[in-house]
Parts: sequence; C-alpha cells; structure tokens
Amino acid sequence: MRLLIIAVAILIPAAFAADTATNRRILVLCTGNSARSQMAEGFLHSFDSTLAVYSAGTQPAARINPFAVQAMKELGIDISAGKTKSVNQFISDSFDYVITVCDDADKNCPNFRGKVGKRLHIGFPDPAKATGTDDEKLAVFRKVRDDIRTRFRELYDRELRGDGTGSQSRKRAN
Repeated sequence: MRLLIIAVAILIPAAFAADTATNRRILVLCTGNSARSQMAEGFLHSFDSTLAVYSAGTQPAARINPFAVQAMKELGIDISAGKTKSVNQFISDSFDYVITVCDDADKNCPNFRGKVGKRLHIGFPDPAKATGTDDEKLAVFRKVRDDIRTRFRELYDRELRGDGTGSQSRKRAN
C-alpha cells in the first residue's frame, strides 16, 4: 500500500507537468474577429484539442461573418457558436503566442500586462472586403480559409505540436 501511494505521488505531478507543457495558450488577433481570426482559431482547435486557443479583435464586429462559418463548415469545422470578442478582455492574460492575422491588428496590437512568450504576424487579405455575388464572395472566403489552414498547419507542425516534434523555432512566421 505504501509503495502504491509513493508511486501515485510521483506519477501524478509528472503527468500534470506533461499535460500543461502541451496545453499552450494562443491568442489570434484580427481587426473585427469575424473571419480570419475565427477561422484560425477553428483550425488550431482541429489540429490539437490540448491547445487553449482564443481569438479576438481590436475593433470586434457584431457577429461572425456567415461566409466564414459556411467556408469552415465545408471542412467539417463548426465555428457558428463563436462570439466576437475584444482584445481588451485578454489584456491581463498571459499567452505563449499572440498571433495577428491582419496588418491592422499587427499595427494596433496592444501591450499585454500578462506575459507573452512569442508574438507573430501571419497576415491574410480580408475576405469580408470581397464584392460580387454570394458565390464570388464565398470563393474568396474559401481561398483565405485554405491559406489560413496551410500557414497555421505549418506553424503547428513547426512550433506547437505537443508530441515533441515541433522545432520551437524562434523565427518570425511572416
């Protein structure tokens, strides 16, 4: 019995440390938090459920763009329940990564009071600026969605993968 208690006392902290090591906190920032940052958040969750991923905007829109929801749904990722959020609600939090996905958010990214391990900019054009028919707009959202998936998959494989194969590169992802 005493040996079992000792074994449990040793294994539980080791298991907890391993779990928290892979549970990286990531904030994805955009201007409106209605498309690009929401899609990036959805992809990161789909790559690895142990990541604690959040998205926010410097000037959040009223709701997630329905074309972003539709484009992600086509890949089996449901972001329809997401809510747009202001970056101000995260200012005091600590993150392993803060990633901006638009130039405006990159320029206007606030200083965080919490610790930020790494700040990256991985920019994408704003699909919400697409004009034309709904089919033409959706085509733009699909293109941006696919670019986000590719670039964030590369980031995940290079730095975020929790199985120890990520290189922890210190290069700017731009």
